[in-house]
Amino acid sequence: MANTFQLEILTPERHFFSGQVDALTFEAPDGQWTILKNHAPMIAALRAGTVKFRVDGVWKEAVNSEGYMEISAAGIILFAQTCEWPEEVDVNRARRLEELATEHLRQAKSMSEFKVNKLLLARAMARLRNSKSQINLD
Repeated sequence: MANTFQLEILTPERHFFSGQVDALTFEAPDGQWTILKNHAPMIAALRAGTVKFRVDGVWKEAVNSEGYMEISAAGIILFAQTCEWPEEVDVNRARRLEELATEHLRQAKSMSEFKVNKLLLARAMARLRNSKSQINLD
């Protein structure tokens, strides 16, 4: 396909995805971005949320934690602490972690503790949103 580019999604535990896509949408600290073929080279931060990409006209969606990506002429390499398909999300575990992070956020004694728990809460909330979302992007 002429309008596709290579996408690699990597986590410390696994090679999550590798293939040709024609669009990638992700959540950055400054909002949602969509990348198409021939995008200018850049490095972007990745916020906990969802990453969506289109393969052969079909949108795929996964939940990701914080990370970053490199966009180059060769394609995109996305590095995230975690990335999982909606069916892999353990909703009960995500709810428990959301409650735990919320409580720890309230009791944070330092800015460092606050930031860590804010990240953990964002990750749990993204997992819960994604596990329930069945959005048709076309």
